[in-house]
Amino acid sequence: MLSVIKKSRWLFAVVAALFFSQAFGHGMSEAEKASIIEGGNLRYMWIGASHMLSGYDHLLFVFGIIFFLTRFTDVVKYITAFTLGHSVTLIFATFNGIQVNYFLIDAVIALSVCYIAFANLDGFRKHLDIRPPNLLVMIVGLGLIHGLGLSTRLQQLPLSEEQLLVNIISFNVGIEIGQIVALTLMLMLLAGWRKAESFKPFSKLSNYGLIFAGLYLFMMQMHGYSHVTAPDEFGFSSDNHYHEHLKMDEARTNQLIQQNTHDSID
Repeated sequence: MLSVIKKSRWLFAVVAALFFSQAFGHGMSEAEKASIIEGGNLRYMWIGASHMLSGYDHLLFVFGIIFFLTRFTDVVKYITAFTLGHSVTLIFATFNGIQVNYFLIDAVIALSVCYIAFANLDGFRKHLDIRPPNLLVMIVGLGLIHGLGLSTRLQQLPLSEEQLLVNIISFNVGIEIGQIVALTLMLMLLAGWRKAESFKPFSKLSNYGLIFAGLYLFMMQMHGYSHVTAPDEFGFSSDNHYHEHLKMDEARTNQLIQQNTHDSID
């Protein structure tokens, strides 16, 4: 077991570096912007799909929604509610240029992951001794918040004033395509596991895991927010701070890869 972990250290290091770069990497290079302009609306659609498939906070939330849904009609109902919620704010906020601090909105999205997992564990009755809020209404409301996060991402792209609405719709279509792909894989996983005896402990473990993951993401985003709002407390500007984080992550990754290579030779 130790040898397996030892050989996999470089992989964990790369994942960690990617995770930190996602938490801090809200910017976009000029080359990326140019490629988007040249690619047209299909490019916006591709970015929307890839953003959803790499958006662990959105995926965790969707996973929480469908976790205990066994009927196809229920899956369609709740996912449609979430889709309507995030589509409304995505289109409205982007079209009207409404921007929210990306760290703050992502922090709230992280808490939405905690909420859906807490509801799955029947935490309102067990721990608060109250009747849980209507889940369908809450999913629509939380979907509206997720839409603000998606809009924040979209507004970082070079949008065309003449084709603004088409750009927004293309991005949103891509989001839905990515969501369908992720949803299909999740349903296949859960459907194959529900009949197993291990599903019950797995369900508890998974939803507690969602809560801890949501809290961790929340702290990461609040950490990022504190850096961009009060950079003087850290001794240098927020931009330099962001790049310092990337340098530290890259240095740590390279160190572990070199260590792993050295151990393999030995």
